[in-house]
Amino acid sequence: MNRLASATSPYLLQHADNPVDWWPWGAEAFAEAARRDVPVLISVGYAACHWCQ
Repeated sequence: MNRLASATSPYLLQHADNPVDWWPWGAEAFAEAARRDVPVLISVGYAACHWCQ
């Protein structure tokens, strides 16, 4: 399940349809990672248009 569909950030919304279990930054995401004993991978928010690549 991707939890970014309700995000307000344009960057996060770009990834709202990805088949990845994305979580927005927050205590809930860290609590779930701790519960599952898995690392948290953080996106630094980089995005580029096709002209810049």
